[in-house]
Amino acid sequence: MGEAKNRQKTGKPSPLSRKRRRQRLIGGSLFGVALLAVIGGVIWLSSPSLSGSSSLPTAEDQPPFPEERDRLGVRIGDPDAPVVVREFADFQCPACADFAENHDRLMEEYVDPGKVRFVFFDLPLRQHQNAVPAAKAARCAEDQDAWKPMHDHLFEHQSDWSSADNPQSLFSDYAASLGLEKRAFERCMGLDRIEREVQESRNLARDLRVTTTPTIMVDNIPLSRASWAQLEAVIERELKAVQ
Repeated sequence: MGEAKNRQKTGKPSPLSRKRRRQRLIGGSLFGVALLAVIGGVIWLSSPSLSGSSSLPTAEDQPPFPEERDRLGVRIGDPDAPVVVREFADFQCPACADFAENHDRLMEEYVDPGKVRFVFFDLPLRQHQNAVPAAKAARCAEDQDAWKPMHDHLFEHQSDWSSADNPQSLFSDYAASLGLEKRAFERCMGLDRIEREVQESRNLARDLRVTTTPTIMVDNIPLSRASWAQLEAVIERELKAVQ
C-alpha cells in the first residue's frame, strides 16, 4: 500500500521499488551467464576437436627414439611388443609418485599380454638430494629380480626417505622387507657399475633434451600430460596403427 501511494503522489517508482527491480535484473543476468557457461561446457566436452583423438599428441615432427639406448633403462615385457612406453622419472619427484599409481594397470592391461614393452629411465633431478641413491636402490633391487617391488615401495614411502640424512639405511631395510638378500644389496649400492648406470640414463635424458619428470613417451611421442587417460588413448591408437 505504501509503495502504491508513493507512486501515485510522485509519478515515479519509490527507491525500494527501483532497488527490487535492479535485483531482479541482476539475478536474471547472472542466471543467463550461468546457463551460457553450462551450455558452453557441454559443447566443449562434446567437441571432437578438443576431446577426440585429434587432440592427442602425434609423432609429427618428432625424431625417432634411439631404440638401441633402451638398454640404459630398466626393460619390462616382450622385447618384440609392437608399442614401447618409455618413462623418464625421479624417485623423489611427487608427480612421478602420482603417475606410478598407473603402473600396475599398465602392466596388467598392456605389458603382461605382450602388447607393450615398458622402459624406465632414471632422471634424478639435481635439486633432489636423495634421488640418486633411490635410483641406485631400485637398480640394485633389479639385480635380485625385484625392481618393480622396490620401485613401488620407494614411491609409496617417498615422504619417509626423501629428506633423510642417511637414506641408504632405510633402503637396506626396504630391501630386507621385500625379501632381498640384504648384504648383497648393500654391496651393490657401493658398486661403480650402478652409479654409472644411473648416470648413463641421466645422460640420455640430456641428449634427448628431456628436462622434466615424469616424461612419458609412447614410442617416440611425448605425452602432453602424464595421465592414464591420455596414455591409454595414445597406446590404443598406436596399436591400431600397427595391426
